[in-house]
Amino acid sequence: MDDVELPLVYTWARARGAGVRRRQVAADGRRLTRGLYVSRAADDGLVTRCSAWTHVLPPDAAFGLSTAGALLGTDSIPLPEVEVVLRPRPVLPRRRGLTVHVRDLHAEDVIEVHGLRVTSGAQTFLDLAARLPPAELVATGDALLRGGQLTAAQLERRLARAGGVRGVVRARECAALLSGQAMSRPESLLRYWLVTSDLPVPEVQVPVLDRRGREVAHADLGYARYRVAVEYEGRHHAEPGQFDRDVDRYSLMAAGGWLVLRFARRHLGAPAVVVERTRRALLSRGWRPVG
Repeated sequence: MDDVELPLVYTWARARGAGVRRRQVAADGRRLTRGLYVSRAADDGLVTRCSAWTHVLPPDAAFGLSTAGALLGTDSIPLPEVEVVLRPRPVLPRRRGLTVHVRDLHAEDVIEVHGLRVTSGAQTFLDLAARLPPAELVATGDALLRGGQLTAAQLERRLARAGGVRGVVRARECAALLSGQAMSRPESLLRYWLVTSDLPVPEVQVPVLDRRGREVAHADLGYARYRVAVEYEGRHHAEPGQFDRDVDRYSLMAAGGWLVLRFARRHLGAPAVVVERTRRALLSRGWRPVG
C-alpha cells in the first residue's frame, strides 16, 4: 500500500481516518502534543505551530501574551508553551505545551494575524503588564506602535475598561512613556532609563543640522539644546557598509558640535552607567539640575 499524502499539519485521528499508517506518521510528523502533528516538510516557525494548534482548540481561542507578542512583531521571546486566551467556560482545554488564560474578551480585543486569531496590541500590552518589568513593557509597547499593531487611542480605550485587573496600574504608568519612533528594543530601554531618571526627557530621532540648516544625520536619542546624542550600536553596525556610514555620520555630528555617547549590548544590563554617562555629558554642555 502506498503512503497517503499528508497535509503540513494534521491530527492523529484525521490521518488515521484517511488511511495513513502508523509508520508513515512516525516518519513524517513532529509531535506537538497528544494527537497533533506538524509535517517535517513544514517550517518549525511559530506561525506554523500556532496554525497546528487551531486544530485542537475551541474556535473562539485567541493566541495571547508572549505568543501574541511574537506574532505581532515585537522583540519579545515567546515562552516554550503556546499561550492562548479563552473566555470563561466550565472546562478549559489542558494539553502539554499549552497554557490557557481566561479573559472576558470583547470583539475589539481580538484581531487576525497570519490567518490566526490573536489578542490585539492593546490587549496584549495589558496582559503582559502583569509579567514584564516596566522597561521591557515600554519596549514592547514601542514595538507595537512602530509596527502599526497599536495606537494611543486603542490603548486608552482598553485601559479605560480594564478596571482593577492585574497589571493595569503598571500598564497605565508605562502607556504614558510609549513612543512609536523608537526603532528597536535597545533604544526603548535606553530611553526608559533616561526618562525615569532625574535628567531631562530625551528627544527621539533627533535631526542633526549643518550650518545651512540641512539635515546631515540623526541621533537615536538626544538633547538638541545641549547637542548631546545617545546612540545604541547593535551588531549590524560592525558590517563594513554600515561601519563606513557610521564613521561619516559621526564625523558630521562632531563637526556640528555634537557630543555622541555610544552604547552597546553590554550596557543593556547597566542602566546606571547609561544614566551617569549621559548626566556627565549634559553637565559638560551647561545643563544643571533644578533644585
